[in-house]
Amino acid sequence: MGTLELKSVTKAFGATEVIKGVNLEVRDGEFCVFVGPSGCGKSTLLRIIAGLEDASAGDILLDGARVNDVAPAKRELAMVFQSYALYPHLTVRDNMGLALKQAGIAKPDIRAATDRAGAMLSLEKLMDRRPAELSGGQRQRVAIGRAIVRTPKLFLFDEPLSNLDAALRVATRIEIAKLHRDLGATMIYVTHDQVEAMTLADRIVVLRDGRVEQVGSPMQLYNDPDNTFVAGFIGSPQMNFLKSAALGKRGETLGIRPEHLTIQRGAGAISGNVSHVEKLGGETLVYVQADPHGLLTVRLFGEHDFSVGETVGLTILEDRALIFDDKGQRVRHFPA
Repeated sequence: MGTLELKSVTKAFGATEVIKGVNLEVRDGEFCVFVGPSGCGKSTLLRIIAGLEDASAGDILLDGARVNDVAPAKRELAMVFQSYALYPHLTVRDNMGLALKQAGIAKPDIRAATDRAGAMLSLEKLMDRRPAELSGGQRQRVAIGRAIVRTPKLFLFDEPLSNLDAALRVATRIEIAKLHRDLGATMIYVTHDQVEAMTLADRIVVLRDGRVEQVGSPMQLYNDPDNTFVAGFIGSPQMNFLKSAALGKRGETLGIRPEHLTIQRGAGAISGNVSHVEKLGGETLVYVQADPHGLLTVRLFGEHDFSVGETVGLTILEDRALIFDDKGQRVRHFPA
């Protein structure tokens, strides 16, 4: 089992409250991602779960048992940090098996556990190397392997890919997803990268200023956001927001994803001038200055030729548009 429940958890540093009454349930075997902008409290919340920070109030329950006063080493959790924190004088095998050695586990059992972890992470041929002989991606896999051998109830990942280059981040992300499928373990993963969140999570927890804004599957958050913050944070390029007063409505904001705008040469329902074009091969992003709405993004699949300064018309796919009230809360679909 590896269930987690947070009940009204708060954290304050002096007079500054950084976690503000978080309630959350993480199911056994779930891959749950905490996402949000820098300073939203996601890493602090992870450290509270791990026991590296004390909650100022509220309860942390692991498999139904309150663990607020349980030492980190006794919580049966394993944490993978942004930094690899490997011992440079130890081999890959010894780094992965160190915690088991310190716990007095027999050498044959340690070897069997490290062999299993090495096979899962494609490290079999590297087990006798030292960290200096490894790439960044390989070092991160060793750090993950160190967590695997402990067979914890819960894996905690704190932005583990942020030190890797773009290609390695994609490759390691795929390996972590496969690892979750192979282990069936409960994992909580912190990132500021919403693409990582979308591609890894069973459920995403969107945080802002120490509060949970919304919890849901990636596509629930993408297609049915509760407010403009979630709508703008989830999705890349982000959602376009138009003041619906310019569309004949007042006190509301219309949200439309870039792929739900159509574009034509010449004037249209919404007219503007092409400000910039990004040709990415498989898709084309066209940025249109369409006053009074501002800069709007159009996503087109495939290759398209538009020129900077060209006049274009945009049309909203109304069945995919969302309406938010003057406080940014989702109220209905457009044009109802």
